[in-house]
Amino acid sequence: MLGAEGLWRRIYAKIYLIMPELRLNLIANEWVVIATERAKKPADFKQWREKKYQPEYSDTCPFCAGNEAKTPSEVLRIGSDGSWKIRVIPNKLSVVSPEGEHIREHDGLRRRASGVGRHEIIVESPVHNAHSPLLPVEDVADIISAYRNRFIDLYKDTRVEHVIVFKNHGEGSGTTIQHPHSQIVGTPVIPVQMRDRVEEAARYYNTEGKCLMCATIEDELKDGRRIILSTDKFVSFIPYAAFSPFHTWIFPKRHMATFSDIDDSEMQDLALVLKATLLKLYHGLDNPDFNYVIRSEEPDRCRSKQFHWYISIVPRLSQASGFALGSGMYINPSIPEEVADFMRSVKEY
Repeated sequence: MLGAEGLWRRIYAKIYLIMPELRLNLIANEWVVIATERAKKPADFKQWREKKYQPEYSDTCPFCAGNEAKTPSEVLRIGSDGSWKIRVIPNKLSVVSPEGEHIREHDGLRRRASGVGRHEIIVESPVHNAHSPLLPVEDVADIISAYRNRFIDLYKDTRVEHVIVFKNHGEGSGTTIQHPHSQIVGTPVIPVQMRDRVEEAARYYNTEGKCLMCATIEDELKDGRRIILSTDKFVSFIPYAAFSPFHTWIFPKRHMATFSDIDDSEMQDLALVLKATLLKLYHGLDNPDFNYVIRSEEPDRCRSKQFHWYISIVPRLSQASGFALGSGMYINPSIPEEVADFMRSVKEY
């Protein structure tokens, strides 16, 4: 029979399971509300919507094979026998100007910088209706190789202080062209999000004597409940304090401060993990809109023991509330452990 103390523990456990839980995301140093009392089941996030037909070729799409004259001259081509698999071109609608000097000015409390930098588009396939989770692993590896090539090259521009590699998929992600593509932007300032993560990583290293991201990988692999996929070189998982439903991180197991350090064998392994993770989202949630971004230090920081580059995948399944906007605290209406279990159960075919 349960004593009074044991009975109380059981009652407390049941109450605790239905109470909201606040979890601290150490890498971003931000609190997340895990809304356990009204959390949805992972399958409830599946997006039931009418499928729109997309042709293999569109004469109005500037990224389709045969329409190359509609784009600026390419800066990189991957392919053979006169055809191409991947093209990298300057963005005609660049968020920064490729011309001009890097100038910063102070006027009282006002700060400004000239909007110079680089903005390129990685056209991932000549086929209009291709989708990265459905591409062969070799093609995904070529896309990652193009990322690395342009990442290194953009940092050679002395006006560039930070380079962001990202992909938008679906209308809810902010994309305006459906043809599969990614983007890379070199900005003349370091964004606050990245600066804060670097500072948090440095603070953790100074107090604990080890990399925060390496410690996170070790802890997640030991726990196991939030792991989606684990290979020799990479691991994908739902963070303990995931900001939103199905928010996923992919970390290299080898400590690397900068994405530029990835070698050929690691690119192959990353291609497998990235494709498989996106494919689980594709099948499990019926092709949701999503964004992913590579968060990395610059190549010159390759010897840093503090930061560790990674990929963040954010399916667009929920919207920020007034509370989130007012407090800066995310509300996640899903339970990370349940989401990871769901993802593991989804077949990759």
